[in-house]
Formats: sequence, C-alpha cells, structure tokens
Amino acid sequence: MLTPLGLADAAEAGKSIYFLLEGNLGPGLGVLLACWFFGKGEAKSSAPGAIIIQFFGGIHELYFPYVLMKPALIIAVILGGSAGILTNSLLGSGLVAAATPGSIFAYMAMAPKGGALPVLAGIAAATAVSFIAASIIYKRSKDDEEEGSFQSFDPLDLSLDGGVKKIVFACDAGMGSSAMAAATLTNKLNKAGINIKVAHTSVDEIPEDAEIILTHTSLADRAKSYNSTARIIAVSNFVEAPEYDRLVEELKKQQ
Repeated sequence: MLTPLGLADAAEAGKSIYFLLEGNLGPGLGVLLACWFFGKGEAKSSAPGAIIIQFFGGIHELYFPYVLMKPALIIAVILGGSAGILTNSLLGSGLVAAATPGSIFAYMAMAPKGGALPVLAGIAAATAVSFIAASIIYKRSKDDEEEGSFQSFDPLDLSLDGGVKKIVFACDAGMGSSAMAAATLTNKLNKAGINIKVAHTSVDEIPEDAEIILTHTSLADRAKSYNSTARIIAVSNFVEAPEYDRLVEELKKQQ
C-alpha cells in the first residue's frame, strides 16, 4: 500500500517519505546491537551475523525471531520506528522509489541528489532509540529467560523412517529468513551428494507433503497444527543453526 502512495508522491515532489515508513533499518538494527552487547547464549552469538545480513543484505526478517523470543522488545521497535519517522518528517527525508531489498546500499541508491544525509539521520535516530530501549529490556530481564526460550523443542529428535523427499522451512512470511535458510541447507545437501527438495513457505501455508519442517522455536506449535505428520525441527535462529549439519549427517546415514 505504501509503494503506490510513495510513487504518486514522488512523481509530484521528486521524493517521498512513504518509502521510509515501513522499511527503516534502524529499529531492527538497534535490537540486534542490544542483543549483541547485552543478550545471552545463542542469541548473543548469532546477533553479529544477523546484523551484517540485515544491514547490508536488507533482509529485515532476521530480527523478528529475536523479538519473538523476548516480546517486550516490541516496545523498542515501536519507539525506534517512531523516532525514525519523526526525524524524517522534521528533516524532510524521502526516497525517489522503494528501496528493495531494504539494505543500506539500496537506501543510498534511492536517496535523491543531496538527500542522503537526512535519510541516514532517520536511520541513526531509529537505531539509537531502539538500541537504548532494547538494552534496558535486556538488562532488566531475568538471566534464565532468554536461555529457556531456545529449548522448547528437541531439535535433534529426527527419527527418520524411510526416504525423505521434501524438507520445508517455515517462517511468518515465507520469505526472507526462510528463503535464505533453505538456500543454505540446499547447498549443504548438495555438497553431501543428497538430492532432496528444500522449499520455504509461511507457517500458515505448510504443504501436506512436507516430511521435515524446520521452523523457529516460537512457531513450532503452529507448524505442528498445520502438518501433524511431519517431523518438526525447531531452531533458535535461521542464520547459524547447528541443526543443519546434524540433519545432513542423519540423512547421509539414512542413505
């Protein structure tokens, strides 16, 4: 909805703030930075990689699991987004077209001539506010809260019987993080000489013929409700999951 509004606005003014409302890098970047500095366990260790992919690759979905693991971080995201919108409004920031994918390179490419600094200021403001709010939330959290969120399901309970023909990655939107994870696992399977189809989809559209479903721990119950016969492997994050290598080893043994 924002894209056609932005295109119409840019046709008249040469730029539009509509392109900066939803895709601001700052809120997610601030949360990931706070997790890196003040988080614990696997979330802390995976945050640097997620920052690189989110900021330079433009895949914003990578920070969603971190918020799902600690729902109070929604407050940090809202405050960061609000700060970014306020800053962009005051400075008259805008882009000439939608920045897709939403990386820093795309933002700079779509910034009007002489308008890069206001866009960067909006990102910086959103990052700073989101980081401060998320840092407070992490510091006030109980020490065991985040650790426990990773262990809701046993990721290695595979029990593979018979030949596996289809593996599916499921996330909220079915794009971004799940697509990247599917490509990663496909590459590992190919190197191991295993020919199995790996697809990606939203958790609400899991196909019935999926035999193994990889999803985030917070989505495992939903995935099971849509396909009760498939083996569910819940992972803590899609970026650096050790379950991928272990799954490949299990499939090699099966072959």
